[in-house]
Amino acid sequence: MAEIVIVETPAAAGALIADEIARRIAADPETVLGLATGSTPLPVYEALPARLAGLDVSRVRGFALDEYVGIDPTHPESYRAVITREVVEPLGLDPTRVHTPNGALATIEHAGEDYERAIAEAGGIDLQILGIGTSGHIGFNEPGSSFASRTRVKTLVEQTRRDNARFFDSIDDVPMHCITQGLGTILEARHLVLLAFGAGKAAAVAQAVEGPLTSSLPGSAIQLHPHVTVVVDEAAASELTGAGYYRYAYANKPDWQGI
Repeated sequence: MAEIVIVETPAAAGALIADEIARRIAADPETVLGLATGSTPLPVYEALPARLAGLDVSRVRGFALDEYVGIDPTHPESYRAVITREVVEPLGLDPTRVHTPNGALATIEHAGEDYERAIAEAGGIDLQILGIGTSGHIGFNEPGSSFASRTRVKTLVEQTRRDNARFFDSIDDVPMHCITQGLGTILEARHLVLLAFGAGKAAAVAQAVEGPLTSSLPGSAIQLHPHVTVVVDEAAASELTGAGYYRYAYANKPDWQGI
């Protein structure tokens, strides 16, 4: 079962995970991070610079979860641009060691295989940051995605396009397709960290960690992983039936276990 950590604020969640990332990099300067985009992981990225001060991050590697298909990498809402703006530059990472799937139309037919190969050659992902969508998707693995799926092209459902329209001038500008790490790819990371904030995510969180294992709720795939940390604020935890136990277990766990 995933460890569920309920915190007061997104900032507290960001501090908790930033501490863990800094600990990992201090122990292994070649740590490989799985990077999510969107508003959910921002508290982590905002907390990291202070914690990485004095650490050698020149060999840290990163792999983004996904990218839009057919979008210019220089477009401000391409995930290449977002990762550069929100992660690479603020943390001082080497941009040549941080990767996003290649959404270019000319090479899209084998882009998934290329990305899988790059992750494998890096030794796999040590810590994967995840968000969860209102439809229960993680990465761009929409409902119905196979738990064995690999990096591939997906058609975005209308709800996801509406959710992401806030980053574009209109929903018509949100690409119809993306290339995303598959659920099978995500499950190979050594540590999964899923973050969720706000009442709008409460149902998806409860279904992912307490509901049945089903491809109709892709986030439930985390139940198959041996090391998952789910960090939520009070609003996102509001539909968890076991919230009392999760608080008790986290408050009384041995310090040496970490997260």
